Amino acid sequence: MVTWPILTAGVVPLQRLILVLHPLSNELHVITGGAARDIFVKAGHRVYLYLIEQDSTANTLLRVIRNISTQLKISWRLCRIARHVDFWIFFFGGPVLLLPMLTAKLLLKDVVLAFTGSAPEDMRAQAGRFISKVVGFLIKINCIFSSRMVIYSESLIKTWGLEKYEHKIFIAHEHFLDFDKFKVQKPLNGRENLIGYIGRLSEEKGILNFIEAIPRVLETRGEAAFLIGGDGQLRSQVEENANKSNNRVKYAGWILHNELPHYLNELKLLVLPSYTEGLPNIMLEAMACGTPVLATPVGSIPDVVKDGETAFIMKDNSAEGISRNIIRALTNPNLEKITTNALALVEKEFTYEAAVEKYRDILASLKAKKQIEAT
Repeated sequence: MVTWPILTAGVVPLQRLILVLHPLSNELHVITGGAARDIFVKAGHRVYLYLIEQDSTANTLLRVIRNISTQLKISWRLCRIARHVDFWIFFFGGPVLLLPMLTAKLLLKDVVLAFTGSAPEDMRAQAGRFISKVVGFLIKINCIFSSRMVIYSESLIKTWGLEKYEHKIFIAHEHFLDFDKFKVQKPLNGRENLIGYIGRLSEEKGILNFIEAIPRVLETRGEAAFLIGGDGQLRSQVEENANKSNNRVKYAGWILHNELPHYLNELKLLVLPSYTEGLPNIMLEAMACGTPVLATPVGSIPDVVKDGETAFIMKDNSAEGISRNIIRALTNPNLEKITTNALALVEKEFTYEAAVEKYRDILASLKAKKQIEAT
């Protein structure tokens, strides 16, 4: 596996994919970095981590140089361990890792390119037009060179502009839930009207709109309270607003993954007002805990959320739209039925066994491809 050096939010997804791939491999080599130093590998698992570190900088030119340097380091590590590897899976950041992709192809190795989000929106929102075009070009080149491509849902094929590559696309994900941990501990009718946001505190996640919506909700639902959990570049703004809220908003900071079930079982509603998403695991974990979800229809969310059946969709994630939909969700007479439907869905679709089988099919297709090429 190859990833760009990851942030803290990427540790759990990377850990999950390692666990999914483990029964499918004799050895698993992971080239990554950043917060991946916190990845936990059980004793006896033949998993080898290679950490590539990089310095942070705000200067555009230095960022480009740093990017190239990081890709060269990854490529060098690819060469060093190539004899132990049959296939590579490019995960977080994989679609833009051109130098490692070219290195893998020169070493005659097949590459599975995994798309983990709705990145075109991310690029336009955060990188600017020029950088977006450059990144788009890199993605196109990597799509050509990849042997297989993995995407969370069919709906994202068009989002990424991958229609011409449908012959090598597999629908799969690394998402699975530990239902011994993520389960209903407190019935919905026994919870206070606590409305939550848990995720990265960055602009594309819609957190500022959520904060702006809070006073609007309190005008109608004065008994409501709000919980915000997470970290990111907007943390200071979140803390400042929480301090002004007369105890109606609690900022919990970064919530450790093993503490999430407790927090989710306190919520009456989890709100995901994102402008862009892949398949947010916090949504699935909330459903497993019997917590209603209100989300925007981005990424793979519409494949899981059917409005009024398994959760709630809001097409308008402005402050006014968020507040209106929060009240709509809280006053829905079928709220408990909706949470029951959502729980049944995740228990069926997001098991460990289901995730392993999807990746088993991908690797089997690569083995068949090699056998055909060998003959």
